Amino acid sequence: MKIGEITQTLSNFAPTAYQESYDNVGLLVGNANNTCLGIICTLDVTEAVVKEALEKNCNLIVAHHPIIFKGLKRINGYTDAEKAIILAIQHNIAIYAIHTNLDNVLPGVNSKLAQKLGLLHTQILLPKTNGLCKLYTFVPIAYAEKVRNALFEAGAGKIGAYSECSFSVPGNGTFKAGEGTNPFVGKILERHLEKEEKVEVIFPAVLQNAIINALIQAHPYEEVAYDIVALENEFSRVGSGIIGHLAEPKDAAKFLSDLKAIVGVAVIKHSPILEKPIQKIAICGGAGSFLISQAIQAGADIFITADLKYHEFFEANNKLILADIGHWESEQFTIDLLAEVLQTKFPTFAVLKSAVSTNPVHYFL
Repeated sequence: MKIGEITQTLSNFAPTAYQESYDNVGLLVGNANNTCLGIICTLDVTEAVVKEALEKNCNLIVAHHPIIFKGLKRINGYTDAEKAIILAIQHNIAIYAIHTNLDNVLPGVNSKLAQKLGLLHTQILLPKTNGLCKLYTFVPIAYAEKVRNALFEAGAGKIGAYSECSFSVPGNGTFKAGEGTNPFVGKILERHLEKEEKVEVIFPAVLQNAIINALIQAHPYEEVAYDIVALENEFSRVGSGIIGHLAEPKDAAKFLSDLKAIVGVAVIKHSPILEKPIQKIAICGGAGSFLISQAIQAGADIFITADLKYHEFFEANNKLILADIGHWESEQFTIDLLAEVLQTKFPTFAVLKSAVSTNPVHYFL
């Protein structure tokens, strides 16, 4: 199996187009055409992780955080990242990063922590816009169902938890086939009127090429007429953070105590505890201060995130509890998520989870 086949599965799960503008995801080190011997999943790529991959005969490291985040001017082994890159290249080990694109999909990083907390009815806290398009096409009535099915198979027609969504209306289409054409119906140089169906479907913009290819393959006409329009609708399955509910409300102190145990920390930084119980919970793995106001607007009782600064705790303003559990701690279950995605797709292939703790932050107790 080629490394590119494996990385394509990850890209299908969390398309690289969903990364933030500052990010650097994808295959950062290595050749996609090389045969994959084994995969190891990690949060960060360090020299110790590369050595672990060597020991376990894995030549593909799948990491959440990009080892090359900003432009490197030299690679001479001065930093741990440089040492890791040199070692990976020397031993032909590929490194793939799946960062903010994995943060931004509904079944991604935040959902994994939400599962650990037992949250129900989860949805994106701040959905992205401009990620959807609508396709209009015109099909002979007898072929409309074939075209619809092809578009659905390619990923069109999904709205929230609903699939195979479309709209159709009958009408009359006209065309005149020119010299050298091979019309499906009608005669060359004569205007033809055909009973057609106008089919409309919505689809993620990242699937546009696949949608067009599916349309052309399924459509009977030599020249397929279609329109694609960019939409400003919110994309409910792509965006920042997540919000959900506990089945039953829980005392705030009890919830924080349980949270400590779930993420394995000795202390949680938080804003003042409010008297009301916890039931509606917002989450953003990693640095999530930009979502504080969104969590308040959504009516969250607590917002769990990391990397909060002193003055940002004031933004809670007695509207909710802000809980900073630590960056690594908030994303640690991503390793499990990556392994599950790959094991589901490649059940007979060796997919390992790194045993190296890459958390650079320690506490003296």
